[in-house]
Amino acid sequence: MNKHKSKPANLRRSVDISDKIQVKVLRKRLKLSQAQLANAIERSGGSISALIKDATALKTN
Repeated sequence: MNKHKSKPANLRRSVDISDKIQVKVLRKRLKLSQAQLANAIERSGGSISALIKDATALKTN
């Protein structure tokens, strides 16, 4: 039996900061520290695509 139910599409495009697993996966994928991820969320909002753009901008600077 699958414990994790699939989330609706609109929830998959946004970050749920209360979901520790999602935050951990995003941090690992984007190679950001906890503080960097928090700053990126404050700047770009909860959209995962906006976070990816912000993270790549941080890495190039």
